[in-house]
Amino acid sequence: MSEQTNDTKAADQEAGAQAAETRGLSQGQIVRKRFMHNTAAVVSVFVFLGVVLLAFTSIGFGPVPGWWQWDFREQPPVQSGGAPTMGLFPPTIGDHPFGQDNLGRDLFAMTMRGTQMSLIVMFFVGIITGVIGVVVGATAGYFRGWVEGVLMRLTDVIIIIPLLVLAAVLGRMAMTFVDPGVGQVIVLGILIGLFAWTALARLVRAEILSLREREFVDAARLAGASDRRIVFKHILPNSVGVITVNLTLLLAAAVLTETALSYLGFGVQAPDWSLGKLISDNQQAFVTRPWLFWWPGIFIILICLSINFVGDGLRDAFDPRQKKFKAKKATESEEHMLDETDRVGGQGKPA
Repeated sequence: MSEQTNDTKAADQEAGAQAAETRGLSQGQIVRKRFMHNTAAVVSVFVFLGVVLLAFTSIGFGPVPGWWQWDFREQPPVQSGGAPTMGLFPPTIGDHPFGQDNLGRDLFAMTMRGTQMSLIVMFFVGIITGVIGVVVGATAGYFRGWVEGVLMRLTDVIIIIPLLVLAAVLGRMAMTFVDPGVGQVIVLGILIGLFAWTALARLVRAEILSLREREFVDAARLAGASDRRIVFKHILPNSVGVITVNLTLLLAAAVLTETALSYLGFGVQAPDWSLGKLISDNQQAFVTRPWLFWWPGIFIILICLSINFVGDGLRDAFDPRQKKFKAKKATESEEHMLDETDRVGGQGKPA
């Protein structure tokens, strides 16, 4: 019993300390302060920004030139059988740090181009999915009735169709009207975004159903606020945590969807590159020249893991009620309680 009392006092003291730290701060400042305490999330932000800067500054983008000496279309002579020239002891980069393919094309330049394509897809998917998912979910959750019935049945119809199959069919049809290059990726991102919003819409609807019954919504109605103002000025700002966290997870899923489509041949087409296309074209060389397969896979992992860790950090920042389970502390507490029970029971036994 004394152990439980001490744990309760410690929890109260921790809650009091957290309240004292956040007193006088705005909601944004509180979220930022909590997020900065998550080391994995902060490191992931820098990793993701590093990948973005490396991809768009190394080989350039559009009319802006890059600092890397090779372009992803160039075919210089093959050096050392196409093996990577990058070394650790001593640290060297060389002309082709990631290696070359059969035609002599620089794998670093092609990987950076593929990373650009994946990030562009992620950008368009994030915008389209966020707008459609939030609008549909908020409208259905707030107005209820026949509006909710129509929107949710439409969501159910879209959600039962496999996204990969639908995007592959529509993407192949659309690619015939679009020239190779960034236009292909934009079309692919739009198609994925138009059918990937269903999960976000259902989560937003559930959050709106809870918030619409709160006292501040009733107060806004009594003050004469319109439905539009209530939704966009009062309800949605209070659900920004759910929206932000789930949108970040959808971004990682969008990168994997684009990779899968390009790997199957329904995504980015030659002469352009994506990370999935690089893996698909070089899968036969996995045994003899594995570096052609490794580097695109490493960048896919870096992008997806960093986004997922950022999403976890945002979830913890927006919802401080979630506490991490400490197994060691729980085990020690349980053992102490058992010892205390045995001791009390032993004292109560007759001599």
